[in-house]
Amino acid sequence: MQKDWKDLTTLQRSRRAARASFVSQTDTGGARGVTLLNGDWKFHYAPSPEEAPEAFYEPDFSDASWDTLAVPSHWQLHGYGRPHYTNVIYPFPVDPPHIPSENPTGSYRRTFELAEVPGDHTVLLAFEGVDSAFHVWVNGQLAGYSQGSRVPGEFDVSELVHAGTNHIAVRVYQWSDGSYIEDQDMWWMSGIFRDVSVQVKPPVYVNDFFVQTLLDDDYRDAVCRVDVQTNRGNGAYTVDAYLYDGAEEIGAGQLPADSSGASVDMHVANPEKWSAESPYLYQLVLVVRNDSGEEVDRVVHDVGFRSVELKGGVFLVNGVPITLKGVNRHDHDPETGRAVSRARMEEDVLLMKQNNINAVRTAHYPNAPAFYDLCNRYGLYVIDEADLECHGFDVINDWSQLSRDPEWKEAYMDRMVRMVERDKNHPSIIIWSLGNESGFGPNHQAMADWAKERDPGRLVHYEGETRQLMDEAKVRNQPDHDPTASDMFTTMYTSVEVMDRLGAHTEYEKPHILCEYAHAMGNGPGGLKEYWETIRRHDRLQGGFVWEWIDQGILSTTDEGRKYFAYGGDFGEYPHDGNFVIDGLLMPDRTPSPALREYKKIIQPIWVEADSDGEYRIVNEYDFLGTDHLAVHWQVKIDGTTVQAGELRGIEVPARSSQPISIPYETVEAEANEEVVLSVDCSLREDALWAPAGHEVAWSEHVLQEAVLPGDVADESGGALLAVTETPAEWIISGEITHLAFCRQTGRMNAWTHNGEPLIEHGPKLNLWRAPIDNDRWAQPEWKAVPSEEMWKSFGLHYLLTRTKKVEVAEHGEMVHVNVQESVAPPGLAWGMEVEWTYVVAPSGTVDIDVSVVPHGHYPETLPRVGIEWTVPKSMQQVDWLGLGPGEAYRDSRQSVRRGQWSLPVPELMIPYIFPQENGNRHNVREVTMKGGAVSLTAEARGERFDFTIQEYNRETIEQARHRYELVKADYVTVQVDHQQHGLGSASCGPDVSESYQLRTEPFYFKLRLRGE
Repeated sequence: MQKDWKDLTTLQRSRRAARASFVSQTDTGGARGVTLLNGDWKFHYAPSPEEAPEAFYEPDFSDASWDTLAVPSHWQLHGYGRPHYTNVIYPFPVDPPHIPSENPTGSYRRTFELAEVPGDHTVLLAFEGVDSAFHVWVNGQLAGYSQGSRVPGEFDVSELVHAGTNHIAVRVYQWSDGSYIEDQDMWWMSGIFRDVSVQVKPPVYVNDFFVQTLLDDDYRDAVCRVDVQTNRGNGAYTVDAYLYDGAEEIGAGQLPADSSGASVDMHVANPEKWSAESPYLYQLVLVVRNDSGEEVDRVVHDVGFRSVELKGGVFLVNGVPITLKGVNRHDHDPETGRAVSRARMEEDVLLMKQNNINAVRTAHYPNAPAFYDLCNRYGLYVIDEADLECHGFDVINDWSQLSRDPEWKEAYMDRMVRMVERDKNHPSIIIWSLGNESGFGPNHQAMADWAKERDPGRLVHYEGETRQLMDEAKVRNQPDHDPTASDMFTTMYTSVEVMDRLGAHTEYEKPHILCEYAHAMGNGPGGLKEYWETIRRHDRLQGGFVWEWIDQGILSTTDEGRKYFAYGGDFGEYPHDGNFVIDGLLMPDRTPSPALREYKKIIQPIWVEADSDGEYRIVNEYDFLGTDHLAVHWQVKIDGTTVQAGELRGIEVPARSSQPISIPYETVEAEANEEVVLSVDCSLREDALWAPAGHEVAWSEHVLQEAVLPGDVADESGGALLAVTETPAEWIISGEITHLAFCRQTGRMNAWTHNGEPLIEHGPKLNLWRAPIDNDRWAQPEWKAVPSEEMWKSFGLHYLLTRTKKVEVAEHGEMVHVNVQESVAPPGLAWGMEVEWTYVVAPSGTVDIDVSVVPHGHYPETLPRVGIEWTVPKSMQQVDWLGLGPGEAYRDSRQSVRRGQWSLPVPELMIPYIFPQENGNRHNVREVTMKGGAVSLTAEARGERFDFTIQEYNRETIEQARHRYELVKADYVTVQVDHQQHGLGSASCGPDVSESYQLRTEPFYFKLRLRGE
């Protein structure tokens, strides 16, 4: 047997030419002549091809001792070998086209039944996805070979099959020369992971077809042009083409059966146009008839009338410059890997639509055909990306090596041709992508040239060309000319500042998109608001795609039986890139993260703006839709309680426009310490295909009255006079209902009880540290980011020691003042913080805390946080607060939370990120109350609002854990109240925290009031 898997000159044997994806149908809509070969196959795993069973493809070969493996699947997820995650580096030596002799090999066998097949019929065997290369035999005869993991391989096996039981055998190779251009940021997993089918075709059948919708210059009337290629020419056969709008025939034509192709134009007056906002579909029916007029073959396919073009420096859909509010999506299921069911795909599409996402990039390979059907139906713009990436060559400083090597041109072209031909009839696909992170070279140019000639109705994208132009530019990050292969400038993780500058360069003839940005790894990203302010400011910035849609965690089980999501290194693989694969807007089980909620808000299509005179205007950012499909309701709330409400009827704002509106609320009488907020909510008026009536699409909020925060003097009334006693270890402050103990040596509050019940067990104490988030831990030099964790630890911020300098307790009238002065500093370094605490204890059970923090010496430029931490009894399990909520929020990620009054149990305040890290912060809070048993403890802002985090896990436990199951609950609840915290940013792969959101080291002064009840 030829060793095709390591022969660069052999990309296939006997594989049929690429064609559109479809199956023949009966006149009642069922599949015609199709047998799906999914299910249980006999399976054998070997460390290399040489160790795989010989002659296993013979029908009489005994596989009785073999295991059973489901198809589709990855064998690594069933105990054969192990999953291997890398982002960039190859898991084998970089010596193209050579691959290791250690090449795990899977041998598959099964049988299938066929009725008698007439001699003039054709039998096709199709594999939708096999990683990374395979040979296939039918009844002991070699049917062919194919490579290219995520595009189909189809074979004509007419001469190899017979009536009755047929034997099929497949040998799959984990590594092939093609693996060099499949180095995407994902798990390396192998096997037959998409559908396998057998199709029996009549003597003459539709082999391929291409639908193009051509709109006139006014984007009104259209021509539906259909090119049809049959398997053979036969003058006695014809192909009838019909175009339907529901049950109504609106176009028809007839073509000859021609193996070289024939075309027909069907003119349609003012058809409904397809867009992501209005995905209107017509049905094309192709019927092959014999000389008696009998139907022998039928193909049905959805058609969307839409145009895509580059004009005036922007790209247009149906004549309108659209904005891509997109996401990068890997095929992923935590249990099945890239063997993703249609139900999972549909779940993804629905979640995207429900979160205002209108575009998806199939990063970094073509998805299964069903995914595009769903995008057509529900309405998503698609960048369809070729299965091509050789990022690992960046490690050897020659990213473009294969892209400029003429010996690899055929391999590059093969992947482009097979993707375009397979997917060319999907209206959702508006852009072809040449692949990802493969440098740039003549091989890419050849791909682009072919695609534009084959399909002039779509655009071409490739980021590597823009990267090269920006590197070569006289002014860094400002290209000297437009790209040639790509129809747009496209960059990754470009900072807001650079995007703003590029957006202002209107001399370019091509627009700019962010094909990747806002790396959603762990707690983050921050700064989405600024990206979208910039995109909205410049017409030539036409949106972007967040990286990425879903955490690629694999559901695994510890030896003790605990479930968790695994990431790089958890399977003992080497080399690996750790949890860099956990970087999605969804957690692996498709639980939305706070980042998805934030993205939904920032890209919402409807806004209500207010000017300085209190006039309101509704802004419609839809590209095609008006607002008549939305119900618009308003509410006025006082501290979260609705006091007025109504519906705004007759709001009809055309797409891409705005108009003033009148909101008929009345003047509200509220106390000075109450907050009054007007909110306007837009929801679906009726059921949509992707969400029910009432689904929230957009909301806006306007503060009518800010709450006045408490003053500096605690309430002196309510309670007997306080008594101060001194013991060798403590100062004891006692009242009728309040009892506090302060350590004489440290000045720290050792305990606080109220009505005999404990309120505080330990603290408060200064805290400048947070359990590092992924954006603290990772940083990429390409974007000039510095790992904050590394810098902060170099200054000893994770291990600060305290020296108490003075503790004073004094009575002032009915109050007791406790003054503590201390120095907080790291070991071995000559910088620190001079900290002064002032506690004012009132008989009523309130304690005012003033904290002054002044840095000295050679201190770090930024800090993780500045706040105070204490612990409360574990019984305090309910938390109520006034501020932003109900979800997590940080200073650079706070657009999706509302002002109001909120209540959650302590466990629900935590965000269970796959890799434990700082989480659960509530932002811009006026007061928070912890409740348990018969007592409660309230913290009130004095002067400035604060942030808080309340959790069952202490900070050290969170920082040390690498998976959720390693978290151990403490015997207390930890309360962290912050004056400020450093932003989130997206430095794990992109720019650092914006300067405006950094916590710069400087003197800090903050005040808090604690009240026991």
